Amino acid sequence: MARIKDVAKQAGVSVASVSRVLAGHSKVSESIRQRVLGAVHDLSYRPDLAARRLRSRQTDTIGLIVSDIRNPFFTEVSRAVEDVSYQHHLRVILCNTDEDVEKENLYLDLMRDENVSGVILSPTLTTLAGFRARDYPFPMVLVDRCDRDTAADAVILDNVDAGYRLTTHLIDNGYRRNIFFYGTTSATGRQRREGYVAAMAAHGLEAHAEPVRSTATAEHGRAAAYERLRRRPLPDALVASSGLILLGLTEALRESKLRFPDAVALAGFDDLPWTRLVEPGITVISQPLYEIGRAAIELLLQRIAKPDQAVRRVVLRGELIERGSTAKRNGSAGVSVAA
Repeated sequence: MARIKDVAKQAGVSVASVSRVLAGHSKVSESIRQRVLGAVHDLSYRPDLAARRLRSRQTDTIGLIVSDIRNPFFTEVSRAVEDVSYQHHLRVILCNTDEDVEKENLYLDLMRDENVSGVILSPTLTTLAGFRARDYPFPMVLVDRCDRDTAADAVILDNVDAGYRLTTHLIDNGYRRNIFFYGTTSATGRQRREGYVAAMAAHGLEAHAEPVRSTATAEHGRAAAYERLRRRPLPDALVASSGLILLGLTEALRESKLRFPDAVALAGFDDLPWTRLVEPGITVISQPLYEIGRAAIELLLQRIAKPDQAVRRVVLRGELIERGSTAKRNGSAGVSVAA
């Protein structure tokens, strides 16, 4: 395997010159640059990245730690982070915590060991509760999850507003006994529930929120909804705090042979492809997923460049997409059986 000394010898320059070319320094003549790059190509030389990390306090690597890579939300966010990182010649280490604090701590330790330049984190509730950016040796940007008083760079949706607008839409369309299903493992679900409760209260209605415990997967959402649908009277509408829970609610309605919106209306978060394909289409709050990821990596790059700048928070607004699952109710709706 070729070493940097071999590249220097073939190019007829010093090892220091090779290092300057590989580091992208501008104070290198074009002729030397071309000779070094030619030697690198001919010898198939690859830099010793581990040695470089030992010599430098910064690397060309960032970390992205998400709570559930199976969630389409994080898939799209991760794509945006990777796209922008590639444009800036950065590598991305992607880690998945499954909402497990021990795994989260393990990966944060890994980031320290790898001496990454910065980290984008979707924190667990435990980590978020005591989060202090100064506790970490690298710049940090929180994505999707952040409390009001968390002093950290963050990119989030205006979750309270989104929950309020989605619930108000249901009420305006004649649905008054609405049950909100939310994940208990993240701040996001709690904030969207807060918006739901506020909207119900504003219209003089009683709020009913059902926690989806453990990781808020489609399976857990389906089980929680199916249990509620076995009881009477039926609610007017089911509302989900995430795309995975929404999928679970949809499955529960199908298993219970209840059509939406005739028997029970249905709404939730994330404009996933299947929400448009299910008849009659499901009303959702669409999140600007790619924009969330792009804003997160740009905030991180700014923090890396200016470590002492003021904390910044990017708050984006979701779009309410109305579909047939929440069609305006004419009079009282009875239970109908799905085909």
